[in-house]
Amino acid sequence: MSHAPHWIQPVALRGRHVSLEPLALEHVPGLRAAAADGELWKLWYTSVPSPEQAQAYVETALQLREAGLAMPWVVRDATGDIVGSTRYGNVEAANRRVEIGWTWYAKRVQRSGLNTEAKLLLLTHAFEALECNAVEFRTHWFNHASRNAIARLGAKQDGVLRSHMRMPDGSYRDTVVFSILASEWPQVKRHLQFKLEQHAS
Repeated sequence: MSHAPHWIQPVALRGRHVSLEPLALEHVPGLRAAAADGELWKLWYTSVPSPEQAQAYVETALQLREAGLAMPWVVRDATGDIVGSTRYGNVEAANRRVEIGWTWYAKRVQRSGLNTEAKLLLLTHAFEALECNAVEFRTHWFNHASRNAIARLGAKQDGVLRSHMRMPDGSYRDTVVFSILASEWPQVKRHLQFKLEQHAS
């Protein structure tokens, strides 16, 4: 075990189609441009920052990283363009659990192999470098696209936390919780690698 102050340290994760680099304030302009592709902040069931909120969004994520509660990344496509953001959140070092979430992408890269490879990189790091016991995914009950995408990764639904989280518009969301266990990881990894090969063909 490392003697570093936090269990999870900033690290760059690179694949063929995508690279994840630790979030920094210098990424704010690129994140503004990525969110503008599809006006993603207008989707009421997500928490994508509007252009005006991008700076505060990054600052908050960095504060959570300093506290050891999150590990945020900026997502770049194969050309190096910033196309979104993702993070480990709800970090529980004692229980060796993280949640992968706060994920959003510019409209032009949605439904591409980019998300599959990003999830493969994040899950590989979680299970093989951090030796996680379980990795969670959470989403809004009404975000059917996200629920389907999480299930397609190979995660299993644990349950629904009703009236769980207050949204920016004041409503409370029912949160659907999924997870992948360490014992399930080898099979999920093979599944994701197969999906990536299909995208490449």
